[in-house]
Amino acid sequence: MRRENTRQVHVGAVPVGGGAPVSVQSMTNTDTTDPASTLAQIGRLTDAGCEIVRVAIPHADALKSFATICASSPLPVVADIHFDHRLAIDAAAHGAAGLRINPGNIGDMSRVDAVIDAAGHADIPIRIGVNAGSLAAEYAERDDLSPAAKLVESAVSFCSHFESRGFTDIVVSAKASSVMTTVEAYRLLATRIGYPLHIGVTEAGTAFSGTIKSSVGLGILLAEGIGDTMRVSLTDDPVREVEVAWEILAACGLRRRGPELVSCPTCGRCQVDLVPIAQEVERRLATIRTPIKVAVMGCVVNGPGEAREADVGVAAGTGVGLIFRNGEPVRKVPADMIVDALMAEIALLAGEGTD
Repeated sequence: MRRENTRQVHVGAVPVGGGAPVSVQSMTNTDTTDPASTLAQIGRLTDAGCEIVRVAIPHADALKSFATICASSPLPVVADIHFDHRLAIDAAAHGAAGLRINPGNIGDMSRVDAVIDAAGHADIPIRIGVNAGSLAAEYAERDDLSPAAKLVESAVSFCSHFESRGFTDIVVSAKASSVMTTVEAYRLLATRIGYPLHIGVTEAGTAFSGTIKSSVGLGILLAEGIGDTMRVSLTDDPVREVEVAWEILAACGLRRRGPELVSCPTCGRCQVDLVPIAQEVERRLATIRTPIKVAVMGCVVNGPGEAREADVGVAAGTGVGLIFRNGEPVRKVPADMIVDALMAEIALLAGEGTD
């Protein structure tokens, strides 16, 4: 797996592109005019591992609160702007670490130019965000282009215009709700521009369907070295977006923020009630940041092997579990003590407590 070499920009202190680790983003869904609730949500996102947060500015009344949010946020805050270019200009002056605009819905290019000038003056990047659901008519109505090509041609044309203004602190996204349209669009973009790419499947759905669609689409792109920063879009608590994003990065072997849990799907050979055991281990592992491998296995087929390969593991038998640490069996415990025994070994290995 090789990451594409892209130009690097900085969103606050977070480097994006140029070989930097793929960063995790999310977006608040609180009322921006309520800075206390917005900052509380940003705090939860920070704890979950979010590195860049986007905040909507739907109208001018939100600007004062937005400034308060930027001043107090532990994460760099990107202003999400649509339709009114004046909001982007004011957000740049109110502490935004970056701007996200869709130039196609800002208005004529003189308005886009005013936003570019404001970002340049504030020394912050702009994400050119093109979505399939809001393409400019000149691209949306072209029958000679595939849906992915429409996204790409629109994004590339905006990049060219920004360059003509001498502005190159650009991040680009080209999202669709279709997984394969999104994948095709980013593959094309990666061959056309050298700017960092913000990847995601937009309007992916609920936690269940959205996680599946995002995992497939982003997994394909990341495995091909495409993508410098990412958001998993879910109709759910934004914290869930961050959790899923980290799992995708870990599954692709790019970044890991905590333990990896391996557990068997169970079958007729399983002699303990493994599902609640695995779920409780997963819940407790959420408090640990050491990147260790933990195996929770239910029978003698793959259990001992997986448990030995893990840093800490259990191979369950008839009402009991054999606990392994660093490939060696250390003790046998009753089924109702498996979770506590595993967590005790994990605490020793990880050098940190559990909840």
